[in-house]
Amino acid sequence: MKNSQPPRSICLLRLSALGDVTHVLPLIHTLQQGFPGVELTWVIGKGEHRLLAGLPGVRFVEYDKKTGLAGMRALRRELGQRFDALLQLQVSARANLLSAFIPARRRVGYDRSRSKEGHGLFINERIPDRPGIHVLDAIGSFCEPLGLTRESVIWNLPVPDDAHAWAHAQWADDGRKTLMISPCSSHALRNWRAERYAALADHATAQGWRIVLCGGRSELERHTGDAILAAMSTRAQPLDLIGKDTLKQLPALLARADLLVTPDSGPMHIANAMGTKVLGLHAATNPHRSGPYSDRRYCVDRYDDAAHKYRGKPGSAMKWGTKIEAEGVMDLITVDDAIAAFERYRSDNS
Repeated sequence: MKNSQPPRSICLLRLSALGDVTHVLPLIHTLQQGFPGVELTWVIGKGEHRLLAGLPGVRFVEYDKKTGLAGMRALRRELGQRFDALLQLQVSARANLLSAFIPARRRVGYDRSRSKEGHGLFINERIPDRPGIHVLDAIGSFCEPLGLTRESVIWNLPVPDDAHAWAHAQWADDGRKTLMISPCSSHALRNWRAERYAALADHATAQGWRIVLCGGRSELERHTGDAILAAMSTRAQPLDLIGKDTLKQLPALLARADLLVTPDSGPMHIANAMGTKVLGLHAATNPHRSGPYSDRRYCVDRYDDAAHKYRGKPGSAMKWGTKIEAEGVMDLITVDDAIAAFERYRSDNS
């Protein structure tokens, strides 16, 4: 440990996105366990704050990217203190610049292989360089320069009782298994075709499963949900909850599913944090880096095929973290791939 005195105040900077801020929660638990009484401040985006509001022992300070430099100066005034340590958990140019407005003696950032957008100019310490690890493990290692080691992965995602009550009111506990479909990522090129979701839903329905659609209020999510409903051939239509939940209700809703099918998205990681198994659809991204952390047995992995087709080399030869967000990349995932993953789940949980 560089300094014998444990930090009394730590600022974490991670603005977005929903899945990534979920990955920070185990780090929060490690810091609170290792430094009892430490003051934790988290600079975060507005939507991400709505998801995590109520997290014990953490003061949240929002930054809206639309406010630019004026917002950065206002943030510094709102923080009103100098921190013993800043954990700079985001390497975008905006986040790097924002970090300069956060006064801190120790400024911990990523190793050189993960740095970009001038990240190294804004930090004075780095996490260990461990190639080929999951995003959550990289974030979890930010405690190491401070003298701690993460020994367990605990999320403690704050979900209020009324959110659980709302989720339980959406369908009866009748013994049927539930396949939840969250069809859209915020990155459109990661999304699967609606008719393929429909074919998987038809297969699950034929096995006696309930189908539930969930998603946000965007036009894309509503359009995709409507296309899934139109393409399904079974009479038992899904329960359509797209656009009907809040960010506080979403984790409770995901917790009620037996299996969630989704591309690499925020709901994937929130479901994982709530203990729900995930049938992740991966071709644009590598599931070993950014898939559901706890259990990737039910993921479809076509990342290597995508690397060969769009980059002309195997996935193992790609720089760790490379995304292959190309037009048509998700078509590499077939309906049969998803049905096989679904049947793996059924076989393991029969």
